[in-house]
Amino acid sequence: MKQSLLWWGGFLLAALLWVFLYLRLEGGAELLVGMLGLSRSVPFGEALYFFLYEVPKVMMLLTAVVFLMGVVHTFVSAERTRAMLSGRRLGVGNMLAAMLGIVTPFCSCSAVPLFIGFLQAGVPLGVTFSFLISAPMVNEVALALLFGMFGWEVALLYMAMGLGVAVIAGMVIGRLRMEEHLEEWVRKLQGSAEAGTGTSQRMEWPQRMREGFGHVREIVGRVWFFIVLGVGLGAGIHGYVPENFMASLMGRSAWWSVPAAVLIGVPMYSNAAGIIPVVQALLGKGAALGTVMAFMMSVIALSAPEMIILRKVLKPRLIAVFAGVVASGIVLVGYMFNLVL
Repeated sequence: MKQSLLWWGGFLLAALLWVFLYLRLEGGAELLVGMLGLSRSVPFGEALYFFLYEVPKVMMLLTAVVFLMGVVHTFVSAERTRAMLSGRRLGVGNMLAAMLGIVTPFCSCSAVPLFIGFLQAGVPLGVTFSFLISAPMVNEVALALLFGMFGWEVALLYMAMGLGVAVIAGMVIGRLRMEEHLEEWVRKLQGSAEAGTGTSQRMEWPQRMREGFGHVREIVGRVWFFIVLGVGLGAGIHGYVPENFMASLMGRSAWWSVPAAVLIGVPMYSNAAGIIPVVQALLGKGAALGTVMAFMMSVIALSAPEMIILRKVLKPRLIAVFAGVVASGIVLVGYMFNLVL
């Protein structure tokens, strides 16, 4: 009991400190730029301000959300998750798998081992693809950062559109019955493991909080470099790229801008934490929201490294169908974002 009170007291103090620091990030960045004798009226000063403000902001948002989700994960076992998805009929299973992707903070590459595990547990191929698409594209990291930077309307619309792409793409792939285009060793694994119901381990709250901190060390430790890199690129765009150039390249007037943004995004590799600061900078320069969102989705859901890893699991025809269906969905989302907002 005493230990629990100590943990809760420490958690409350940490939360209050987090709020105190978060509310002062903007003023702190302004102060540091001024102390260096720079002005935000010059490109370098504005770029430096963007970097000094966005790096701690993104890191703090990411840390808070990953900690909370680490605690949530202590209530759900992997066995129970697989059991929930296996045996579900088309549509219901796709929606459950896509929603599961929201609470699993994996990049497109690290979601592939789970993809194989689901197939091994007997989860249908189309349902498994819904998870593979949703996990990197619509996870809690992306939603938290979108909420912090653009507000709940954009975050909610992004979640709805992303889930729609994941569900529909998974259903289409499931309808095509393309199991024969899995690599032979994967086909042998299909259904080879029983998806037991499992029981979530009973934990005290101090242990759950320790799991949350461990989640922070693992996830934030893996993505902090991408955050700094993404914010640095965003700072350069924010400070130096002319507004007219971005508006002409990724604005609403160019009908081809959405598919072009998707094609540009596919060869790149990043995660939500690294690409969202770039998205913010592009929007600040006049790029259309739907075009930029399509670019972001293609970067984190259809990366070239993911395709290379998937080649060990899927035959080329299934990879092409997967990429084509998802890219078509992302292009449609981009046009709908531009139409609605």
